[in-house]
Amino acid sequence: MAPHPQPEVWFLTGSQGLYGEDTLRQVADQSRQIAARLDESSDIPVRVVWKPVLTSSTDILAICRDAAVQGAVGVIAWMHTFSPAKMWIAGLDALQTPLLHLHTQANVALPWDTIDMDFMNLNQAAHGDREFGYIQTRLGVARKTVAGHVTDPRVVSRVAAWARAAIGWSSVRTLRLARFGDNMRDVAVTEGDKVEAELRFGVSVNTYGVNDLVAVVDQVAEAQVDDLVKEYDDTYRLDAALRAGGDRHESLRYAARQELGLRAFLDDGGFRAFTTNFEDLGGLRQLPGIAVQRLMADGYGFGGEGDWKTSVLVRTLKAMAVGVAGGTSFMEDYTYDLTFGHELVLGAHMLEVCPSIAADVPTAEVHPLGIGGREDPVRLVFDAAAGPAVVLGMSDLGERFRLVANVVDVVPPPQPLRRLPVARAVWRPRPDLPGSAEAWITAGAPHHTVLSQAVGLEELRDLAAMTRTELAVIDGDTVPHRFADELRWNQAYHRLARGF
Repeated sequence: MAPHPQPEVWFLTGSQGLYGEDTLRQVADQSRQIAARLDESSDIPVRVVWKPVLTSSTDILAICRDAAVQGAVGVIAWMHTFSPAKMWIAGLDALQTPLLHLHTQANVALPWDTIDMDFMNLNQAAHGDREFGYIQTRLGVARKTVAGHVTDPRVVSRVAAWARAAIGWSSVRTLRLARFGDNMRDVAVTEGDKVEAELRFGVSVNTYGVNDLVAVVDQVAEAQVDDLVKEYDDTYRLDAALRAGGDRHESLRYAARQELGLRAFLDDGGFRAFTTNFEDLGGLRQLPGIAVQRLMADGYGFGGEGDWKTSVLVRTLKAMAVGVAGGTSFMEDYTYDLTFGHELVLGAHMLEVCPSIAADVPTAEVHPLGIGGREDPVRLVFDAAAGPAVVLGMSDLGERFRLVANVVDVVPPPQPLRRLPVARAVWRPRPDLPGSAEAWITAGAPHHTVLSQAVGLEELRDLAAMTRTELAVIDGDTVPHRFADELRWNQAYHRLARGF
């Protein structure tokens, strides 16, 4: 995908004219410094753009409207002095971007021996932000509140998490997803309400005939295929059968042709996510394997068997994770090791696991695929890198969507998986496998998921708040029967929140 300019968030400062122009000049100078401090942080993945101090409802309404129109992915608001909150009603009501309320102040320590009323009148965020917090709650505004000084790494980390979620929110709001064929027949969890998805998230999901893709694949020039095959050879460890002169080299060339055709189709249509289905391959000679893996590595969303909801999540988390260490991939809980006290999940898929999570250089291989009725596809084979991760799934509950996240620890396989010809990840779920599985199944969470070592729970909580979507978390503190109670409470809340 072509690189995009760095997203920006706007830094809004509230005040009033009660204390005179000299005070307002100081407010402006100090708020510029706060915004600059955030903008200079390498941890925050957006430009933090300072805007002039706001002292009237007219100016507040205008800038809140302009934020979405001019492409800001979010706004940060700080009440430096006391900003009467009725001025913010119209603006907050019109705001269409995520909001972070930064409860801070210009100074870290108080100048106890010199403090006077001039200082007190200038530095009133302690109650100015409480006034602002009240009106946000009164209006039901979804927001994140972060308290502390911007020199505190914890504050910067939380602002950064919100900024990543805002990037994800912006990405999904304009996402176009191409489904090549329908979803796997008789499967329930890959179904979903695409109209509600566009209303809730903004994503446009549409289906295209597989042979529309075939026509593009068949038109790929041989010289392009030559170049991509060389890139494969330079980037991965090619199985001998796939090398030039090997008896499966033509399989690799067709896989390259598929990748080039898929890229062209997606880019020409403005798509940043897609699905395939082994039951609906039309004139494709292979179920796409390495092509899908490499497209995911470049930031495209993907879901197997027509699973557009998981494809949306893959793309959203990819957008949120730009510049962060760790990969993000389409995943599926496949099988368990139930050895008592050492329980593990072996996650994999037929072909389509993203090499961004690989522990080492992947091997390009070709192996029989017992479904789909086509030629044996080429795929990248590897073990996932060890480390903490989150597994995320989305379910359509009929009246709403539910996100379920499980905190896990990816570990090396206990033994080499020499005969397993697919990319895979082995993880230990928290609190443990029985507790995790019981909670996951109780939540009605899907078997297709996203595994991310780049995005954490805080970003996911922020994203859920921005999209007003339920997020159920399974972590080290989860007790299955209490988790079931939380789901019932959530259900009651979300039904009431929809209104009548």
